[in-house]
Amino acid sequence: MKHLKELGLLVAVAAVSAGVSCLYVKHYGNNEKIIIQESQQVPVQYSSLTHGGEPVDFTYAADQSVNAVVHVMTTYEVQQSQMSDPFLEYFFGERNFQQAPQKRQASGSGVIISKDGYIVTNNHVVDGAAQVNVVLNDKRQFKAQIVGTDPTTDLALLKVDAEDLPTLPIGNSDNLKVGEWVLAVGNPFNLTSTVTAGIVSAKARNINILSGDMKIESFIQTDAAVNPGNSGGALVNTRGELVGINAAIASQTGSYTGYAFAIPTSIMSKVVADLKEYGTVQRALLGVQIRDIDADFAKEKNLETMEGAYVASVGSHSAAGDAGIKEGDIITHVSGNKVKTVSELQEKISRFRPGDKVQITILRNGKQETVSVTLKNMMGNTNVVKNYDTKQLGATLTPLTDKQKSSLGINYGLQVTNVEKGGRFQQAGIPKGYIILRINNQKVTSTTDVESIISTLKGEQEKALFISGILPNGKVVYYAVDMNE
Repeated sequence: MKHLKELGLLVAVAAVSAGVSCLYVKHYGNNEKIIIQESQQVPVQYSSLTHGGEPVDFTYAADQSVNAVVHVMTTYEVQQSQMSDPFLEYFFGERNFQQAPQKRQASGSGVIISKDGYIVTNNHVVDGAAQVNVVLNDKRQFKAQIVGTDPTTDLALLKVDAEDLPTLPIGNSDNLKVGEWVLAVGNPFNLTSTVTAGIVSAKARNINILSGDMKIESFIQTDAAVNPGNSGGALVNTRGELVGINAAIASQTGSYTGYAFAIPTSIMSKVVADLKEYGTVQRALLGVQIRDIDADFAKEKNLETMEGAYVASVGSHSAAGDAGIKEGDIITHVSGNKVKTVSELQEKISRFRPGDKVQITILRNGKQETVSVTLKNMMGNTNVVKNYDTKQLGATLTPLTDKQKSSLGINYGLQVTNVEKGGRFQQAGIPKGYIILRINNQKVTSTTDVESIISTLKGEQEKALFISGILPNGKVVYYAVDMNE
């Protein structure tokens, strides 16, 4: 009876809190309205009861979290459209005048994961930024270096030059249970170290917000209030452990409406380790196209189960094909761990690297069997994939995916995925997205080829790279890069 009274009090307090809320509307372009709800500060005693009958205490987790969550400020250079002068065109022919780039700023959150300054945030928080700064909860500010990014998981790793920073211990997101209390910590609306509470509403959610064939979506869904600015912030359990990186909300207004999503630490830890060691994520692939099973599809294919990932096709010379997996198989387990959906399968495979062997359990014609699969990378082998990033070039070069090769009708090349301000590539006018096919008339199939070509320049009086390649739209373009000191 006492517990029922406590729960009744909780509902009453929540109702009062909702009753004193105030709304304001801010207008943006295209007549969109972003409705932001601000609640007056009403003391609320959370009365969710544990098995022992004691209220859940969030103060320890909050105290552990606020100092390890930072405010991430990004600066972008936006190139203005070209302007023409009709008067000068009349006398001197057509001329265009490029306006100076305009600077714009955005912000998000990040989580310190090591005392020596490594910080995790979302890729969309820092993507394309010319400069990144982080502000700690104690108001100290640092310029941050982008160590690496992974758009397929929406994660990015930053590094600041500092020591003895406050950190959050990394917990095991696999141990999270639906209904468990969690905290969301971040910087919504530029409010430093804001803490909200909620429960885990679901796990392994796929909400189709990331782009690309290689995307991995297996979000933790929570009803903790998360708003713009929380992106990259911490999802923390009641023990003060990091269990996820807040990434998205489901909303038609642009603000919190009850559904928030976080990237689990099971994915984050692997991505961070790869970015630290290689500068790019070592993505392991089965080489299959898969789909979830619903009632209609199960009836169509006469399937006896709706759990697992249905194999729609198997790539030639793929890891799955080499292991004997066939179209129509249903993948039910990875290394003994059950998978019920495509997102769960993708999350489990994302923890491995090319060359790792995993035991895949399949259901075929009603019979279960387990096969050993040696996972491969996107290029169909087990080699380590590296980004080539040197001060010599001022650019990041990344191997092409099979889809890029197919769409452009080529079978080799490297894409420029980042161009540093003031670097040789920028000085030569080489844009991000450009695909290098040849350097000094030699085919470029890997970053090793680039290293080899640059090494041949040693001792030459005039050092230059003559590059031929294509833009993403297929247009052939040539550049010359001065490599003299």
